[in-house]
Amino acid sequence: MRVLLIGDIIGRPGRRATSELLPKLRDEHGIDLVIANGENAAGGIGLTPKTAEELFKSGVDVISSGNHIWHHKEIIPLLDDEPRILRPLNMPPGVPGHGHLVIGQVMVVNLLGRVFMGHYDCPFRALDHLLEEVNPRPQIIIVDFHAEATAEKIALGWYLDGRVSAVLGTHTHVGTVDIRVLPRGTAFVSDVGMVGAADSVIGDDIDLAINRFLTLMPHRLSVGKGNTTFNSVLVEIEDDTGKAQRIERVDVELNN
Repeated sequence: MRVLLIGDIIGRPGRRATSELLPKLRDEHGIDLVIANGENAAGGIGLTPKTAEELFKSGVDVISSGNHIWHHKEIIPLLDDEPRILRPLNMPPGVPGHGHLVIGQVMVVNLLGRVFMGHYDCPFRALDHLLEEVNPRPQIIIVDFHAEATAEKIALGWYLDGRVSAVLGTHTHVGTVDIRVLPRGTAFVSDVGMVGAADSVIGDDIDLAINRFLTLMPHRLSVGKGNTTFNSVLVEIEDDTGKAQRIERVDVELNN
């Protein structure tokens, strides 16, 4: 099983790059399942039904998310009706949507970090509970851990080593170089990165982002423009055991 997880897709440039590159990547790498973090796909923050459908048509199989999934109210009813769109598992009871999806022989789980992020249920214990609850449990389990703190991501990777196939970090929009397969067979990376404007501040317009830091005045940031960077990781997993055999970065620069 070859699984591709695409980093946070930022606005129209990210959606366009995904649409243009993903079909080629699926063929080139023989990819079986594509997961994309889409919580910033609509105008740089949040997800809408229209932008979700655009990602599915591009070849994305599952859309994961994070703390911005609630930004556009029109997506909320769809979270109950469309199981291929995940919100974080460790939200309080009664929150719309699903935190995991079993698709074929794979379970995809979306978790949200707590350090520098907000007051959410414990992602470690939420995943423990899910692993006990799901029966039958698929051999292959992919976790998108949407979190700010590198230490929290690394800790979860070690905590789940040997119990899931991959723990892949998202949220910071900056791809990291620490890809590895942990000793008991769990693939790990602190952050996959983003699909967005290369010359930007984590996908946003440079001048507007700098002005926010200089003035500390709240204002809406616009999505950056120009050439696009496409960050993703490809994980190869043994079907019978669910253990990762290898993980590699798949990073592409797209000239617009």
